[in-house]
Amino acid sequence: MPRGTDHRPRYEQVAAELREQILTGDLAPGAQLPSTAQLMARFDAANATIQRALKSLKDEGFLNSRVGKGVYVRNQPPLVIDTGAYLPPDGSFSYELIDVETLSPPADVAAALGLADGEEAVRRRRILLHDGQPLELSASYYPADIAANTALSKPGKIKGGAPKVLAGLGLPQRAFVDRVSARPPTREEVEMLDLPVRTPVIRQLRVVLSDDDRPVEASVLVKGAHLYELQFRRLVSDPEANDV
Repeated sequence: MPRGTDHRPRYEQVAAELREQILTGDLAPGAQLPSTAQLMARFDAANATIQRALKSLKDEGFLNSRVGKGVYVRNQPPLVIDTGAYLPPDGSFSYELIDVETLSPPADVAAALGLADGEEAVRRRRILLHDGQPLELSASYYPADIAANTALSKPGKIKGGAPKVLAGLGLPQRAFVDRVSARPPTREEVEMLDLPVRTPVIRQLRVVLSDDDRPVEASVLVKGAHLYELQFRRLVSDPEANDV
């Protein structure tokens, strides 16, 4: 039963319906969209409304026009990222290091790492690229008392990555906890990720735990929601325990 009213402009409502069909696969990659006249009839909308909705989806990368042929769904489906992996096993993905600093982390990161007021952390910021295009901003934080005088606190890429450094310190990664939210992007995120207008981002806060559930790393991963789907995997040992 409806509990509210959709006050968005009509073109945004139309774009939302088409976007949902693309994301669910009802409009498959490479499929041609119905004609403008058919869309006008389906959504009971004016031509200008349909054209604005299509432009919005083109700007987001969901659609592309072929001169003299029509409008088609992008050939590539959303990138499905397993939350258990930092980097997809695909050579077309790469990282660029932005900076390395020692600073006071955001409040949620400080709490996740168990830092007291005033305690600092080493932050390593990176950008994830796919075929040279920006996809994700990430900032990984390490308690300063762990990272000081290690490769974690120095500029430059780390051979073997942070897990190798932590393991060498006697802090092997044993588990992680993810918290995922969605929100409008900051100005920096819009510019760094080259986001289309009104595109939200997925914010993933990952806390890595070592032995005795000691937090040794907290990463904030920000992705454009128009490009990604996150995949969570869970083993259920007792299915009946989930009955409601």
